[in-house]
Amino acid sequence: MAESTGPLAVATKYFDALSAKDFATVAGMFADDIVWHQPGGNQFSGVHRGSAAVGEMIGAMMAVSEGTFALSVTATPMANGSVVAAPVHFTGQRAGATMSQLGLDLLRIAGDRIAEVWLFSPDPAAEDAFWGKG
Repeated sequence: MAESTGPLAVATKYFDALSAKDFATVAGMFADDIVWHQPGGNQFSGVHRGSAAVGEMIGAMMAVSEGTFALSVTATPMANGSVVAAPVHFTGQRAGATMSQLGLDLLRIAGDRIAEVWLFSPDPAAEDAFWGKG
């Protein structure tokens, strides 16, 4: 069970809200100057800076996936100071394509906000094919 305060609690609240598709709560958890590292070579790849830019990216991902993008934590998140690693499973469907992968989300927590995010997936080419080129 996650501690009631600190980085694990912040990460747990974020992943619970993301799993529930509670994007208002998700957006409220980002630091104003969040830095998001999206892997791969697709239209969403690269470094996104600021809560507005990250929110727009997540909204666009939901649009591309026709509202089906989903993420769940598959094992207990682990903390090392202010950094939390969470094994995840993410899926999506759209006309003519599906995506289902395990991955790892790494979050740097500052206070009660998510300050930086790095995402990892085992098959970047499949993920790129699903999201499409920019």
